[in-house]
Amino acid sequence: MRYERMGDGTEGIRGLGRGADIALSIFMVFLSVIILLPVAFIISISFSSERSIAGNGYRFIADEWSLDAYRYLAGSAGRIVSSFTVTVFITVVGTVLSLILISTMAYAISRNDYRFSRLYTAMIMLPMFFGGGLAASYAVNTQVFGLKNTILALILPTACSSWYILVMRTYFRYNIPGEILEAARIDGASTYRIFGQFVLPMSRPIIITVGIFEAFGYWNSWYENLLYTDSDHGRYYTLQYVLYNMEKSAAILSSSENISGSVIADIPTESFRMALAVVIIAPIIVSYPFFRKYLVKGLTAGAGK
Repeated sequence: MRYERMGDGTEGIRGLGRGADIALSIFMVFLSVIILLPVAFIISISFSSERSIAGNGYRFIADEWSLDAYRYLAGSAGRIVSSFTVTVFITVVGTVLSLILISTMAYAISRNDYRFSRLYTAMIMLPMFFGGGLAASYAVNTQVFGLKNTILALILPTACSSWYILVMRTYFRYNIPGEILEAARIDGASTYRIFGQFVLPMSRPIIITVGIFEAFGYWNSWYENLLYTDSDHGRYYTLQYVLYNMEKSAAILSSSENISGSVIADIPTESFRMALAVVIIAPIIVSYPFFRKYLVKGLTAGAGK
């Protein structure tokens, strides 16, 4: 849809009158408010006192405000900073590695002149429908590749996605002009030069879109720690896994019958859960506006074809 000047001199979305334009705008504002309300609710609860939550439940406006949840979180600042460093490392390295693997494979199978494109496409699609299971993947990653208790165990198992390969292959096939690539090939450009100098610059929207989703996946990862990292190798713990353990520890302490009531009262269990959620989503919310336009381009690229 695009904006055009209507017959009565007003501007509106093509094919819609001014009234429908206003109604659509109101609906989008309403939808945005619905989406943002849970985030605001979580932030409000994270600043509520445990006494207020226990007495009145979850409320937007608490009877008593408190920073106890964030003070409790600050008590483990050393662990959080260390795990944050690990998370940033695996997010950056994992995203770059994923884009290299996904883009090169996608470009290869997008070429009609590549004789094995259909074969490899079928091989890539097969794991999307039939998987070996958790036990098989764990055995392969630990016993064959030796990834147990290593930083690579947090990166390699999720470094290449069949779905993103197919998405990028579709973009390469229908959004990269074949005439340009053919002209470059006639001028003597090698396959690697065509891919690096022509294909990648013209594929910036899909590259950034896939990169954002891969980065979010690595940022939110914690299950790999649970599978591949022992307690003796806590230096490899990611931020999500450390926060998960802290929340679990707080829940155990608050429900223990062997701990005095005064100690339990000092543990902001409910507000602490929300503070953890705020810490997890804050970097994503802050970084999203910088990549929004590329994300929209990547998701809508080729939609009109």
